[in-house]
Amino acid sequence: MVRIRRIEICNFRSIRSLDWVPSAGVNCLIGPGDSGKSTILDAIDLCLGARRSAPFGDTDFFQLDVTRPIVISITLGSLPDTLKNLEIYGDFLRGFDASTKTFEDEPRASIETVLTLRLTVSSDLEPVWTLFSERATAAGLERGLAWKDRAALSPARIGSYANTNLSWTRGSVLNRLTEERANLGEELAKAAREARANFGTQAATQLGASLKVVTDTANGLGVHVGACAQALLDAHSISIGDGAIALHSEAGIPLRSLGTGSSRLLIAGLQRAAAEAATLALVDEVEYGLEPHRLIRLLHSLGAKDSTVPLQVFMTTHSPVAVRELTGNQVYVVRAGPKQHQVLEVGMADDVQSTLRADPEAFLAKSVVVCEGASEVGFARGLDQYWVGLKQQSFFALGGAFVDVGGSDPDRCYTRGAALLRLGYRVLVLVDADKEPKPETVAAFAAAGGEAITWRIGRALEDELFLSLDVGAIHSLLQRAVELVEEDLVNSHIQSQSDGKQNLDSVLGEGLTDGYSIPTRSLLGLASRKGKNSWFKSVTKFEGVAKDIVGPNLATADKDFVTLVERLYRWTHAA
Repeated sequence: MVRIRRIEICNFRSIRSLDWVPSAGVNCLIGPGDSGKSTILDAIDLCLGARRSAPFGDTDFFQLDVTRPIVISITLGSLPDTLKNLEIYGDFLRGFDASTKTFEDEPRASIETVLTLRLTVSSDLEPVWTLFSERATAAGLERGLAWKDRAALSPARIGSYANTNLSWTRGSVLNRLTEERANLGEELAKAAREARANFGTQAATQLGASLKVVTDTANGLGVHVGACAQALLDAHSISIGDGAIALHSEAGIPLRSLGTGSSRLLIAGLQRAAAEAATLALVDEVEYGLEPHRLIRLLHSLGAKDSTVPLQVFMTTHSPVAVRELTGNQVYVVRAGPKQHQVLEVGMADDVQSTLRADPEAFLAKSVVVCEGASEVGFARGLDQYWVGLKQQSFFALGGAFVDVGGSDPDRCYTRGAALLRLGYRVLVLVDADKEPKPETVAAFAAAGGEAITWRIGRALEDELFLSLDVGAIHSLLQRAVELVEEDLVNSHIQSQSDGKQNLDSVLGEGLTDGYSIPTRSLLGLASRKGKNSWFKSVTKFEGVAKDIVGPNLATADKDFVTLVERLYRWTHAA
């Protein structure tokens, strides 16, 4: 089962230089638009695809500079014996040390034997495919990969259009399921002239095993083809030849008429069924045309949950559903640098994996606000909505996302933020100041380029609001609390926190006559976040508080609190 061990790309489209050692299983590429994700898939397809030519133009060269050739090198491992034939390929066989992920120009014992195929395109726009090794180049030796071997290595491109893979065309997945082939001779021509159905009976005897695999795979994936798929003449074929035989349902409907999602799902399943013969699959925008439950089924079909990976898959996605379904060692962030692209493995560290599950949207963003809990998430989201009402651009529109680390441990914000910084994200930590994080944790985060906003010493978010907003805003907070959790609970929390010295009525009375004193404001901050029935502690509740109360009353709030909110505004709007 051939696997790609290394991908090297130079001067191809948006990529000036890239050198990546992918995993042997699922490689899901994420990153901002125009970061080069699809370009990587195209590079693999162009280098390994079974084609004698390919259309190239000046726009395929990095920054349109045709004086620097496009060079795409794919190093293949887990080679079959035919590709390790010393007489044919001996001068080009190389070595790969999996323990160090390093490559050597000559194979040796205890490391894997590999072969590098290189595609070069110069200013004449003519693609040239050759095998590469340093010693062969030094000796002036040139050789290409035999056509039969190239056809066997060609990856399956599971794209928007499935016609080629749902007919018995050259290179289609159907031709890789079994060795059987239909006879395109006189009988087929006669059947085409008389009726497509007549040929179906004859083809069924020749393609029975393939049709059974198709039927079983389709039924297993929930793609309806009837009790038995058929091989009938394609109604779109004008002449008898390659591709004239296509898959049809039991009712005779061409399976190329399936919806985009269904055809993708079926082809992925067939690709897995043919994994012994075709081990590489390319899927751009894996979520395209699929509902979430069918997207999950497609990922499973591609081997995302298998301990022994059946296929090596290269895919791109912008779907949080896809990201959530994968593990950290299957997800890679593509980063474009001024001189070199990087493909960074998200990894399996606890702080990353938990974010992958709880907030997969963060990995699809450019900027991330890591919040201590739901209160901070709701507060920041609510202020964002308030600013949008003032005709400012939304943080989400600027490519932002929020992460909720679940409260309790202030260090967790900084460690999770540091993990995201290592992957190239822009990160802000928004955290309470009622619990002290470890100084070394904060220092490591800051040293990595992270920024943090904390409330004033000893204060949680609720403390900051009740101590900073004016009398009218505090009255509005109390009214909102009564609406959200009922008057009796608000009153009970105030009484409990004050040891029975105050209640809701006395607090409201104080606000109407003398304004709220500092002790009363502090009391309300503590009472509002008391126990499991906190007044505002949820994303939705704090969104409303921030949008309807905090935002409109910032002009009369404590200036130090306003300074902190303005920092949040500047950071989110610099995304």
